Amino acid sequence: MESGPAIFTGAVFALFGAVLLGWTALRARRREPVALGVRQSLAATLATGAALGSLALGTWCLTRL
Repeated sequence: MESGPAIFTGAVFALFGAVLLGWTALRARRREPVALGVRQSLAATLATGAALGSLALGTWCLTRL
């Protein structure tokens, strides 16, 4: 009964993390701003950290089934 919400939550976190990581890499490779008004290196570092954290949380949720 409780595995349904865990699967959904894990999938959402994993999907968000993967898309954010891909988007950040694409923007950084093209030398386009990741966030307006913030230094490129700081914005890319924070976005990458958030993406990896989201992927880790999604993986953790999916392993708790």
